[in-house]
Amino acid sequence: MNQPLHDALAERGYDSLTPVQEAVTDPALSQSDLLVSAQTGSGKTVGFGLAIGPTLLAEDDSLPPAAAPLALIVAPTRELAFQVTRELDWLYAKTGARVVSCVGGMDTRTERRALERGAHIVVGTPGRLRDHITRGALDMSDLRAVVLDEADEMLDLGFREDLEFMLGEAPAERRTLLFSATVPPMIAKLAKEYQRDAVRVTTTSEKSQHADITYQALRVAQQDAENAIINVLRYHEAQNAIVFANTRATVNRLTARLANRGFSVVCLSGELSQDERTHALQAMRDGRARVCVATDVAARGIDLPNLELVIHAELPSNGESLLHRSGRTGRAGRKGTSALIVPPKVTKKAERLLKFAKITAEWGVAPSFEEVLARDEERLLGDPQWQAEVSEDEAAFAARLLELHSPEVIAAAYLRLFRARNSAPEELADPNTRPERKERAPFGPSTWVALSVGREDRAEPRWILPLMCRAGGLDKDAIGAIRVQDSETFVELTEASAPGFLARLGADNVLEDGVTVRQVEGAPGFSPRPSGPKPGPKPRDAAPKPRPAAPARPAPAPRPERDPEVHGPAKPAPRPKPSNKAPDAAPAANRAPGKPGFKPAGKGAGKAVPAGPNKGRSAVGGSTPEHSKAAAAKAPGAGRPGAADTSKRFTPPKGAARAKPAARKGGTQPPRRGKP
Repeated sequence: MNQPLHDALAERGYDSLTPVQEAVTDPALSQSDLLVSAQTGSGKTVGFGLAIGPTLLAEDDSLPPAAAPLALIVAPTRELAFQVTRELDWLYAKTGARVVSCVGGMDTRTERRALERGAHIVVGTPGRLRDHITRGALDMSDLRAVVLDEADEMLDLGFREDLEFMLGEAPAERRTLLFSATVPPMIAKLAKEYQRDAVRVTTTSEKSQHADITYQALRVAQQDAENAIINVLRYHEAQNAIVFANTRATVNRLTARLANRGFSVVCLSGELSQDERTHALQAMRDGRARVCVATDVAARGIDLPNLELVIHAELPSNGESLLHRSGRTGRAGRKGTSALIVPPKVTKKAERLLKFAKITAEWGVAPSFEEVLARDEERLLGDPQWQAEVSEDEAAFAARLLELHSPEVIAAAYLRLFRARNSAPEELADPNTRPERKERAPFGPSTWVALSVGREDRAEPRWILPLMCRAGGLDKDAIGAIRVQDSETFVELTEASAPGFLARLGADNVLEDGVTVRQVEGAPGFSPRPSGPKPGPKPRDAAPKPRPAAPARPAPAPRPERDPEVHGPAKPAPRPKPSNKAPDAAPAANRAPGKPGFKPAGKGAGKAVPAGPNKGRSAVGGSTPEHSKAAAAKAPGAGRPGAADTSKRFTPPKGAARAKPAARKGGTQPPRRGKP
C-alpha cells in the first residue's frame, strides 16, 4: 500500500482493513484487471481507491501535474458519485490529487471548465460522462484505470450502451476494475469483452453475509401499516433511519405524516432536483434530520453515518433490492436493524423474498403502545446524565425546586416533559385476529306489503329498495327482507313506518311507474325460486290467425292525351350537364380551337384527341372513337344537324384564341374551361 494512502487511513481511524480491501490491495494484483463481488457495506469505495493507487502514483508516491485524467470512476447514481468523490478526496488528499465530479443535473459549463483546468481522477454518471466525451471536453487518452462501481445496477438501469462506449474510447492498455454486489451473466459477459484476464475476487460467504444486520418481519393489521412505522421509529429512536417506499406518492404521504407527528424528516425520490436531494442527505449527515423517507433511488451506495434502522414500509420487488435496501445499515462493522412491515395481504410475498435472499428473519409483531412507553422509561433511567457531576448553578436551582415542590411532583413533571418531546405511539390492533363483522340489530315488530311487480317483470331488490325509499319516504333501516316472487314482491317494514308509508301513497296505492302496493295480513307464504334455467319468452301460437285480405283498390283512370293546342308544345329534353370528373371527360368540341396541345377540330369532331400525355384516349367520355360514333347515333335528335354534334352549337367567346391557359400546380393535364 502506498504511504500517503496508509497515512490517510490512519488519520481516518482505520485500525484494520475489511476483507474486500485486503483482497484488492494484494501486491500480486497491483497490475491486474479485477472482477470484485462483495456484500453491501463492505468498504468497496475505499477498496478500489486503494487498488488503483499503484497504477496512478509513481515510485515516489507522487502524481504528475493535473492534465488529462488518469482514472475514471463510473457510478450509477448522482448520490453515489458524490459519495465516491468525497471518499477519494480524503484518501488522496496527501498526494495532491485533483478529483472532479461530472453528474447529471449539475451545470455542464462548470464541469467543462474544471476538466479544462486538469484533473487526476474523474467521477461521474454514465450519461454525463459520455456527453463530455462526445463533446471533446473529457480526454481519455491518458487513462490508466477505469472503475465501474455497482456495475450490475448500471446494467439494470439501461446504461450498457454508455458503458461499452466509454470502455471502447479508453486506451487498450488501461486497467479495468468491476465492482458489484452480484455477478449476473451480463456482468460476466461485459468482463469477458472489455477486461484482460480479469482476476475474480469474491469476499461474500453464506456465514458472514449480513452478520451485522438483524432482520425483523413484523406482522401488522392491514389498517395499521403506517401506524406500525411510527411505533418502530419510536421504539428504536435511531440516530439515523431510512423508510423505504415503492412510489413517490407513498413517499410524499409518509413524509407529511411523520412531519406532522413531530419527526425531523426529509424525503428522497426521483422527482426532486439534484440540489434538493443533496440538501436532504446533508441534513441527515449533519443531524438536522433523523428520518429519511426514500424510494429505491437511495438503495444503492448511499452511506449515512450512524444509520441504525431501515424500515421497509412497502416490500421491494425482488430479493436483490431487499439486500441493497438493508445494506444501508450495518456497514463497515456497525450494527443495524432491517424491519419489514408485513400486512396480511403480503405475508406470502415476504416469505418468498426472504427465501430468495437467503435471509433468516425474526417474525414478530410491531411494538405496541405500552412497549414504546416502557422503552422510553428504560432510556430515561439509563441516560448517562444521571452519573454526571452537578454544577453549582444546577444545585442551586434543584434546591429551589425542592423548596417549592415535593420530589414526587418534580419527578412526575420531568417525566411528562420527557414524553412531550417525542411523538406519542399508536394503538395497534392484534394482527392475528380478524376484525369481526358488525351484526345487524334485530329488526323488531314488522308488517308486510306486496308490490305488483315480480320475477316475471324482472323485479330485483337492488332497485326496489331505492324505489321505496324515494317514493315511499322510508329510511333503509325501516326496510327488512325483500322477497321477489313470480308475479309480486313482498317487502318487510317496521310497524312504526308502515302507516306513514301507506298514507303517503294515497287512495290509489300507486308507488311509482304504475307499481301498486297492498298490505298483507300476517306473514305471507313464499314460493320457492325455481332451480332450473330461467324461463324463456312465451311461445308464439303454432298457427297464427290469418290476416284478412285487403280490399282491392280501384284501377286508376286513364290519363288524357296531351293537346298541343291547349297545353302548348312539349318541352325539349333537358340538356345534359358536362361531367366534372376529369378534363378528358368533357366533349372535345367544347375546348377552344387552336389551344396549345390539341389538334384542330376537323372532319368528325368526336375524333379530336389531346396531343399530350392522354394521347390515344377519346375526348368524349374517355372512350374510343367507335364508341363515340355509336353514342352520337343513339342521341336524341341525331338526324338533325347541330343537335348531336356539339361543335355546331359552340360559339367561342371573343378573344378565346388569344387567352393563355392558367398556370396549374402539378400534373400535365390541360386546364379545365369554365363557363363563358
